[in-house]
Amino acid sequence: MNATELSRVIESIGKDRGIKKEIIISAVEQAILMAAQKKYGQYAVLEAHYNADTCDIDLYQFKKVVESEPEMLEESEEILLEEAKKLDAEAVIGDEIGIKVEAPEFGRIDAQNAKQVIFQKVRDAEREIVYNDYVHRKGEIITGIARRIERGNLVIDLGKTDALLPRTEIIPGEQFRPGDRVQAYLIDVRESTRGPQLYLSRTSSKYLMKLFEVEVPEIRDHIIEIKACAREAGVRSKISVYTKDKDIDPVGACVGMKGIRVQNIIQELKGEKIDIIPWSDNPVMFVRAALSPAEISSIKVDERNRTMEIMVEDEQLSLAIGKKGQNVRLAAQLTGWRLDIISKSKLQKRTQDAVFNLQHMEGMNETLAQAIFQTGFLNVKQVAEAPIEELQKIAGFESPEAAESLKTRANIVIEKSGELLAAPTVTDDGKGSFSASPVKDAKALAEERLKEMIKEADKKKAESDAKATEDIK
Repeated sequence: MNATELSRVIESIGKDRGIKKEIIISAVEQAILMAAQKKYGQYAVLEAHYNADTCDIDLYQFKKVVESEPEMLEESEEILLEEAKKLDAEAVIGDEIGIKVEAPEFGRIDAQNAKQVIFQKVRDAEREIVYNDYVHRKGEIITGIARRIERGNLVIDLGKTDALLPRTEIIPGEQFRPGDRVQAYLIDVRESTRGPQLYLSRTSSKYLMKLFEVEVPEIRDHIIEIKACAREAGVRSKISVYTKDKDIDPVGACVGMKGIRVQNIIQELKGEKIDIIPWSDNPVMFVRAALSPAEISSIKVDERNRTMEIMVEDEQLSLAIGKKGQNVRLAAQLTGWRLDIISKSKLQKRTQDAVFNLQHMEGMNETLAQAIFQTGFLNVKQVAEAPIEELQKIAGFESPEAAESLKTRANIVIEKSGELLAAPTVTDDGKGSFSASPVKDAKALAEERLKEMIKEADKKKAESDAKATEDIK
């Protein structure tokens, strides 16, 4: 390859692949060095430099200046002082002097090796460019074209590279065919032996939040803030919004004129129902809004355990709980409180049972039993086992003496009746109530672990495939 051809190749590869000229030049220099090392010996000290003036590669061999008998000279590493002075008049013994030598002629094997070196350098540079392009785009929405399915995961063509949409990150019921446009949320960018691996998601709650940011200018401009989001992909989601501007309705802005903004998002999510809720720093008001459209009759708050007991009318119970507990479960995740939903009739029955149970203590009338129940005690055993400090919170039993007396009376009842009064007289059949925690339940946690296991298995398979490919080469 002459200088003109080399220059043209460097320019062409750099332009076609979007790779810096310096990287391609470095690859060519390395290829020249590999071939030169075979010609001049493995101990020869060689350097190759691209000459921008001649558009060619200059090869230099460095030798140590010595004073020695010619027959003892290591020609690949040493040069006599007399010869060195011809090249550099100021050369002295011990110096290292660079001598320009002829670049070797490339044989078939050398050319193949050089080609592999250059291709590898170019491939590494392309991978680095792709990684740098996308690592800063984590948390953005990415659009590509569906190409194929690998082990249930969808491969998305992004142009410069492919991304993976794992089957666990596809909305249930969605089906894509090769050539379909796919929009998703970029959740991670990882380096691997096969180059950068991009992972997408369509089920993440962050994807929903990003869609609102795209559709609602007020969110992009930070006039409206998304405070929290809870999502069961493909079925239902709840999102809470807030603004400091009193002239702006955050819910209305997210819904849009005639619902156009939220409808665009629903269409992208294949009909997923979305509840937009005004955020409030008052937990009770926030929970009321989060459980809409159900109407709440009363809420009993336990600040210490971050729990709310919510009473609803019997006809509102199914609406508050939602299909398979979906409404209250999403509300709990959105607000961060444990929510115990109970119907009015069941609460009345529970109250009657608890008051009846507590009245077995000596000197206990209905009013005092109601006060004990309102503090959170459901039966005599709970009173007997409670610390004095807890009993002092009951109205009428604030003094240590009164609380101690109450505890003594409860213990007397337990001693006489055994376990008969350890619980309400009527067994809870689970009907008329429902509880939801803001923490994901065991099933959800198991699904999360399964997702991680699948990702890890895919990673190991990719590394195994890459190793097998290298072994073949």
